[in-house]
Amino acid sequence: MAFKRSELREKCMVILYQYDLMKNSNLNINIDDIIKENMEIENEYVKDIVYGVITHQEELDLLANKYIKDWTIDRLDKTGAAILRIALFELKYTDTPEIVVINEAVELAKKFSDEAIKKIINAVLDKIIK
Repeated sequence: MAFKRSELREKCMVILYQYDLMKNSNLNINIDDIIKENMEIENEYVKDIVYGVITHQEELDLLANKYIKDWTIDRLDKTGAAILRIALFELKYTDTPEIVVINEAVELAKKFSDEAIKKIINAVLDKIIK
């Protein structure tokens, strides 16, 4: 079964959300198991994004916090934080066009977060590319 990139980003968000929940609950975490639970077939894009976000999370959070006005990424809901981290990772470490990254992040935020989180994500990404 082939997935569109937007569907794969959604899978990445779910995986990172679950990882974050488990990490904060001090549960034994195996990211490969979380990926397998969410993906019927192995997908390199998903692995690259998920492992990239986890590997660079501290750096991505610092970058986000630099541009979030009067707020920090850890105060966002877990889905909003996952969406923002994915977008920041894509902007910094992939050749995905900036407009695509922002549009995909905003669309995910519309679907899974509230209006305030969507606006924060959009504003942070907009500031970063300018």
